[in-house]
Amino acid sequence: MKETKKFKTETKKLLDMMINSIYTHKEIFLRELISNASDAIDKRHYLALTDTNLSADYEILVEANKDERTITITDNGIGMTQKELEEHLGTIAKSGSKEFLEKVSKEQSPDVDIIGQFGVGFYSAFMVAEKVDVLTKAVNSDQAYLFTSMGLESYSIEDATKDDYGTIITLHLREDTEDEKYSDYLEEYELKDLIKKYSDYVRYPIKTWVTKYDPVEDSDDADDNKEKEYKEPKTHLELETVNSMLPIWKKNKSEVTDEELNNFYKTKFMDYQDPITNIFVNVEGMLTYNALLFVPKKSMYDFYSDRNERGLQLYTKGIFILDRCKELIPEYLRFVKGLVDSADLPLNISREMLQEDRAIKKIASNVEKKILAEFSRMLKNDREKYEEFFADYGVNLKYGLYEDYGAKKEQLKDLIILDSFNEEKKITFAEYKEKMPEEQKVIYYACGKNKEAVEKMPEMDLVKKKGYDVLILTDDVDEFMIHSLDKYDDLEFKSINQGDLGLIDEEEAKKIEQIKEEKKDLLEKIKNALPNVKDVVLSKRLSDSACCLTAGEGISFEMEKVLKQQHNDIKADRVLELNPNHEIFNKLEKAYNESEELGNKYANLLYNQALLMAGIIPDDPKAFSNDIVELMLK
Repeated sequence: MKETKKFKTETKKLLDMMINSIYTHKEIFLRELISNASDAIDKRHYLALTDTNLSADYEILVEANKDERTITITDNGIGMTQKELEEHLGTIAKSGSKEFLEKVSKEQSPDVDIIGQFGVGFYSAFMVAEKVDVLTKAVNSDQAYLFTSMGLESYSIEDATKDDYGTIITLHLREDTEDEKYSDYLEEYELKDLIKKYSDYVRYPIKTWVTKYDPVEDSDDADDNKEKEYKEPKTHLELETVNSMLPIWKKNKSEVTDEELNNFYKTKFMDYQDPITNIFVNVEGMLTYNALLFVPKKSMYDFYSDRNERGLQLYTKGIFILDRCKELIPEYLRFVKGLVDSADLPLNISREMLQEDRAIKKIASNVEKKILAEFSRMLKNDREKYEEFFADYGVNLKYGLYEDYGAKKEQLKDLIILDSFNEEKKITFAEYKEKMPEEQKVIYYACGKNKEAVEKMPEMDLVKKKGYDVLILTDDVDEFMIHSLDKYDDLEFKSINQGDLGLIDEEEAKKIEQIKEEKKDLLEKIKNALPNVKDVVLSKRLSDSACCLTAGEGISFEMEKVLKQQHNDIKADRVLELNPNHEIFNKLEKAYNESEELGNKYANLLYNQALLMAGIIPDDPKAFSNDIVELMLK
C-alpha cells in the first residue's frame, strides 16, 4: 500500500535556504549521505556486539549510472522502519518547524548544533537531485519500505521488497544548466575525488566502480616490418575501495614510521621536502581529539601573501569539514600545517564553520602548547635543527611575543635565539644571563644589519673594553619584542644607544660632570647651532670615537625607521654625545673661539657624521657636502 503524506515543516523554504545559504558547495551532498550511511553501520555494529546474527561485512557502495542520470549510495547498516522513515525523513527537523527555521536563519547561532541533530543532512541531496528514492529494511524486520520525495511538500512511503538489511538511496539528478553541470557528478573521477576529499577516513570501506584496462596481447603472426595496427584498449569495471579508512593520526605513534609521516605530509600538503618535525597529539577525556601537525622545512613561496591564510584542517569522526580552520591555531604559528579530528567540536548546521565555544578554545590552547613544547624539545636536544627552523620561522615567534602587549612572553621568551657580539652562534636569553660577569647588571643590546655593523658603532667603545656581550637585533620586530618583554627574569634590557649604560666608575663620572660645568657655554652654543637636536651632552659611553648620536627616552632610531616604512612620521629624540677626551672636542672649542660661524660649521659636520653612523640620512645632504668641500680646500 502506498501512502502519501505532507512534510511537517515548510520544505520549500528549508530547501531554498539549504541551497542558497546553508551549504557553500553543492558537492557536500555526497559527504552528508556517506556520513549518514556510516552512522547507520555504526548502529548495526553496536547491536551486533550482543547479537552475532547481525554481524556483516560492512561497506558503503557508491554507484553512478549515466544513462539513468542516477547516483546510488548503498549501506548495510541498521536500516529504518516505516515509523523511523516518517520521523527521520518525513520530519525534517524534530525540534519543530518554526523553532528550527528560526535557528538556521540566525547566522552563527550558538544554539544550532551539527547537522545530524536536525536530520537535514539527507535533504542536501535535493541540491543536486530532483527526486530521491530511499529503499530500506531495518534489522530484525521482515518488511522493507520505499520512501520517495520530489523535495516539494509531500513524500510517499510504500511497502517494498529488499533481501538484505540496510538502505539504498537513489538520487535522480537535475538537468544541467548554464550555472551548474550536475552530470559531472556521474563521472568516475569526480566521485572518487569527492570520496577521497571528504570521506577518506570513514572507518568502513567505501567502494565504487573503477575502470581497469585489460592487458594488450601482441599477435604472433604480426609482421615485424609492418606498422602494427592500432587497437582500441579493452576495459572492464571493478569494484574498488576508494577510502583509506584508518587515518594515520588515529594510529599509535609507535606504529607509524617517519617515512610514512613524511609521505603523508608531502602528499597532503603538496610539499616536495620532508617536514622539519611532526607532532602527534592524542587526547581522551571530557574533550577527545587527535591532531597531527607538521612544520615545513622551508616557508612556502606564498607564505606572506593574502592567499596563504592560517588554519588547520578540520575533521570530525574522520570526515573532512574545513580546509583552513583559523580558530584552531594562533596567527604567529600560521606556518604550522596539519589537522585536528574531533567529534566534540560544535559546528554550524552546514558543518562548514565552527561556532564560538569553550571546546574550540580549549583544543586551540592545547595544540599551541604542544607545538611550543616541541620547539622547546628541539632547542634542548637538537640545537642544529632548531637553528635551521628559527632561521625561517623565528620572526613569527618574535611577533607572537610582541602581539597582545606581550601576553605570551612567558611561553615564548625561552624560545628566542639571537646573535650576540661575543658568541659565534645564536644564543638564548638564559645563555646570555649565564655568561654575564658578576658586576654586569643589565642585558645589553644593539640594533644593526649584522655583527660587523654593530661592532663599528661608536656606542660599542666602552662595552667592548668591559668585555660585556651585546645581543644583536637584526629584524624590524626585534626591538618591539624587547620592549614587550621589558625584563628577562630580574634583568632589564638596555640599548647601547639610549640612556646611561652605567659603564664608567664614580671617579670618571665626576670628572665628566666637572668638564660639563666648565664647558657649559660651549655646549649651549653647539646646541643652538643644531635645531634638530634635543640636547648636546658629554658622553659616558665613548672612549675612542669623537661623537655619537643617541636617542632620548621613548622610541629608538630603529623604531623610527620601522614606523617610517608604515608612513608614520614619529621621530626619536636626537641627542648628540661628544667625547670630552677626544682631540676633536678641543678643536671644536678653538673653532668657536675663532668665530661662531666656524664653530657652527664644525658642529654641523660632527652632527651629520653622527647621523650617518646611526644609519640616518643627514637633514641637509647638500649643505653637509658643501661643508666638507670647504674644509678640504683650506
